[in-house]
Amino acid sequence: MPTLMIADDHPLFREALSLAIESGLPNCHLLETGTLAQLINQLDQSDDLDLVLLDLDLPDAQGLDGLTQLRERFPELPIAIISADRERETILEAISIGAVGYIPKSAPKESLLTALHQMLEGHVYLPSEIMRRPVSTSTETPSDAPSPSFAKRLDSLTDKQLEVLARLTLGAANKVIARELNIAETTVKTHVSAILYKLNVRSRIQAVLAADQVELAADMARRGLPWPTPT
Repeated sequence: MPTLMIADDHPLFREALSLAIESGLPNCHLLETGTLAQLINQLDQSDDLDLVLLDLDLPDAQGLDGLTQLRERFPELPIAIISADRERETILEAISIGAVGYIPKSAPKESLLTALHQMLEGHVYLPSEIMRRPVSTSTETPSDAPSPSFAKRLDSLTDKQLEVLARLTLGAANKVIARELNIAETTVKTHVSAILYKLNVRSRIQAVLAADQVELAADMARRGLPWPTPT
């Protein structure tokens, strides 16, 4: 039976979130808190939490400060952000700090439950509806374009690896990538491992952070590969 902690300062939202979670995870044990200080106090007294759902606007921790403090104090604790902030940069920064997922407060119940199941199974969850942002078709060079050395590493990817990487930047899970590319999920994992090696990064999140979508889309266009569309 998983134990989840909801850390949000709005009682009505906590109640609504609890009801939604209980409908899909009827055997889970839910705890609640309204401040970072209270959360830390409870964590100091108990180490059996399976997942913390952390709001970014607690009264005593604004933005990603709370996540940063928790990661430093409880490095092994799975923490997911649940927030009204839908900025892609915020999502990727949270993941880079160590969050195991990011759930927009506007997400429907089905997406919430999918995210919880995925994270409780040890996977990272990214909201695909936000990660699938439009990609510019401009031929101008972006000011934050990858360095020549990274561009060379990008060129070292095979066509299939490039297609997998594009879908990683959109937040697609391995099962989705396998279905869209008509390959086995084990093959996707093999491609991801090769991508990490060739890009000289340690995780798929670092690969997403490193791969600028404009440059990636341009490279795919040069090879005649279509940019993936939502399914």
